[in-house]
Amino acid sequence: MSWHSVGMSVVGVDGCKRGWIAIVLDDAGRTRGQFVGHLDDLGDAIEGVDAVAIDIPIGLPSTGRRQADDAARDLLGPRRNSVFYAPVREAITAATHAEASAISKRITGHGISQQSLALAPKILEAERWAVSTTAPVWEVHPEVSFAVMLGHPADHPKSTWSGLRERLDALRDAGIIVDDIGSAGAMAGADDVLDAAVAAWSAARLRRGDGISLPDPPETAPGTSRPIAIWA
Repeated sequence: MSWHSVGMSVVGVDGCKRGWIAIVLDDAGRTRGQFVGHLDDLGDAIEGVDAVAIDIPIGLPSTGRRQADDAARDLLGPRRNSVFYAPVREAITAATHAEASAISKRITGHGISQQSLALAPKILEAERWAVSTTAPVWEVHPEVSFAVMLGHPADHPKSTWSGLRERLDALRDAGIIVDDIGSAGAMAGADDVLDAAVAAWSAARLRRGDGISLPDPPETAPGTSRPIAIWA
């Protein structure tokens, strides 16, 4: 089913080096891009939309690893290394990677990667933003979304030309054309645009009730009623 056949507006968001890239799919079937330095600046892009999906962990563990990350890695098979384990909350406030890794190892038995720690500011930003925005927000992982879209994990890494074409073709088949997203396209990498676009596709699925959660049912965030899952 083409995403716009149900007449809704959705947004997919992915972090990039300079901030965040959003792909907006409106209820007329149009695709546009928006770049922002901070999530709070999305403003009009999410005003009145039916759903937002974002590629960032929402809901950190206090001990151990999230079931969502393990479930996503199991689903992805050969693409499993694209899923970084969400860090425990205590670790991401550490001053150095060595300190953060020591904290993580004490709590979970595992260290923390440089990549995961580098995401800490964006994780905390998204966590604050998700509870303040009026739009429904789901956490997604692009490779999970592409696996659901394709019916199997992608055959090629998205960093390769074959992988780029594989994902562009899958998006096009779903009615999502990202050939021209305006000035936002100059502010993010090709992979960031792909990821935001497939996040928007998942947002549409989730809004109409066709989505899935990893795990099923989701975990619950410590001290809250918010579900923790990777959705698609």
